[in-house]
Amino acid sequence: MYSILKSAHSGWRYIVLILLVAAVINALSGWLGKKTYTEGNRKLNVFTLISAHIQFLLGLVLFFLSPLTKLPMSETIGRYFKAEHTSMMLIAIILITIGNSKSKKIVEAAAKHRTIAIFFGLALLIIIVSIFMMTKAVPGRTFFGVS
Repeated sequence: MYSILKSAHSGWRYIVLILLVAAVINALSGWLGKKTYTEGNRKLNVFTLISAHIQFLLGLVLFFLSPLTKLPMSETIGRYFKAEHTSMMLIAIILITIGNSKSKKIVEAAAKHRTIAIFFGLALLIIIVSIFMMTKAVPGRTFFGVS
């Protein structure tokens, strides 16, 4: 069970990253280009939100099953997976959720795009920083997975 969930969590991250990058680029383009906010924009943002929440749920289950979270906090790997990774991903999910929720309440298209660009962009930045922290904490890891 653990290995299946770990593989799902590891593979799903690419979907989340691709959708999040696409949503941020799309929102920046809409905001700076003063484009209308279309149904396609809304769907991209919702799919990004859903994929991030699925990833978070997989990670939450792994948190309780993983032997890495049972390591002491004095070890770099244990601290990373118990505290750093978990808290940074929680903050990223909260930012994505708030950004999507706030954008739904806004009427003006540029403001919708701006809200998504800021909140999703901050979430993307936190996720990328967390990945770089992982490459330092876990021996043999690279940005795109196990080397």
